[in-house]
Amino acid sequence: MKKIILLGYMGCGKSTIANKLSGKIQIPYVDLDEFIEKKTNLTINQIFENHGEIYFRKLEHTYFVELLNLPEELIIGLGGGTPCYANNHELLKGDPVTSIYLKASIDTLYKRLASNKAKRPLIADKNEEEMREFIAKHLFDRSFYYNHAQYKVNVDDKTIEETVNDILNLLT
Repeated sequence: MKKIILLGYMGCGKSTIANKLSGKIQIPYVDLDEFIEKKTNLTINQIFENHGEIYFRKLEHTYFVELLNLPEELIIGLGGGTPCYANNHELLKGDPVTSIYLKASIDTLYKRLASNKAKRPLIADKNEEEMREFIAKHLFDRSFYYNHAQYKVNVDDKTIEETVNDILNLLT
């Protein structure tokens, strides 16, 4: 069955857009990080602290493949780093998959992340300049993987509704 995969940098709107899209097309939404937390009974932070990033990336790959192999239709929201490890970017292509990169500029990401950076361990301790630099470097490093998505939808200066409509137009 069909899988719609949303990917992009933290703050691009994957969860928000996926939830709205799910309501419109009546396909359940699964956030990969939340799925991992349920399966392991640990938070993502606990997994990183107790076992390290390599262990987390292996789990992430395993559970991503598990979701892709489920028989039902799903919208899957990936973690920001998911496409960049374990050749996960190769899973963004193929018959049962529609992958969409929610592309946002550094300015858009900064504005969105600055307001709730305490919830984001990677940027919680950074000032404005450090945060902008961190986002720019990460985007540069990850763009190769993000660009393996079949479609790109720009989210800059768009409402949730406009972005969802852009995705619906791709799906029809």
